[in-house]
Amino acid sequence: MKKFQTLLYYCYSPIADAEQFAADHLKFCKSLNLVGRIIVADEGLNGTVSGSVESCQTYMEAVHADARFAKTEFKIDDVEEPSFIKMHCRYKSEIVHSGLKDTSIINPNERTGKHLEPVEFQKMIDQEDVIILDVRSNYEHNLGKFKNAITLDIENFRDFPEKINELAQYKDKKVLTYCTGGIKCEKASALLLHHGFNDVYQLHGGIIKYGKEAGGEDFEGKCYVFDNRIAVDVNSINPSVVSKCYNCGTVTAKMINCANPECNEHITQCDECGTKLQGCCSDACITNPRRRPYDGTGYYVKVPQPVGISA
Repeated sequence: MKKFQTLLYYCYSPIADAEQFAADHLKFCKSLNLVGRIIVADEGLNGTVSGSVESCQTYMEAVHADARFAKTEFKIDDVEEPSFIKMHCRYKSEIVHSGLKDTSIINPNERTGKHLEPVEFQKMIDQEDVIILDVRSNYEHNLGKFKNAITLDIENFRDFPEKINELAQYKDKKVLTYCTGGIKCEKASALLLHHGFNDVYQLHGGIIKYGKEAGGEDFEGKCYVFDNRIAVDVNSINPSVVSKCYNCGTVTAKMINCANPECNEHITQCDECGTKLQGCCSDACITNPRRRPYDGTGYYVKVPQPVGISA
């Protein structure tokens, strides 16, 4: 049995004085020796935390004991070591940044797509009147996606609203949305309904839950995760690798961040190119004086940027 766990979760539930809650919650997490990343907003919680089995159990019990978060569903992975190095808990305007000026039109507690359990989703994906919509970013679906899924050219979820018009041709279809853990689909499906899509669904628990409960069938490639594992296996039934090395085109499932912190591009890169380019996406990035040492993983603790340089 592995000694550590990683918990992925979210909960849309109003939090009064969310900024203070974030500060208090950070102290609580540190008291349990947890590491991870939690976003707190007036609309709820979005987090991934990691630590000992005992600490994770205590954390889940504490979250469920709070009436506001009693419905929170945790996706639990047993891991060899904690999936983060530090603990962060920050207040932001949204737990998933939608890019909308008026966020009231997509309140998941009022209206969202019909939740499909993994087995239900699995039964629907091959129906003729169904389209499968990946609402994640480019670097995520480049690494892995459902067979025949429609993907969008977006760098961040806040770009999703601008793509709604491109999807208008599917208004008469059943639209099945999916993402990593379900949180983006809550807002994506709500926005689709707002724009006149009538039959909208979402994969409850996302790709991670689908892998655990439906074997990940027909999910091609790996699933990108936002911790130092970077990518995890999902499909135990008919697995495949669909991603290719950004530099040479060789089939590879390895995802890295460019070693140049001023670039930090998410790319798939084979080990040979990783060694040759020292973990960088290009020759230009190798010469950057702030280039981080490449240890073969392609994962780096976030480095503060000098004033005037964007990450």
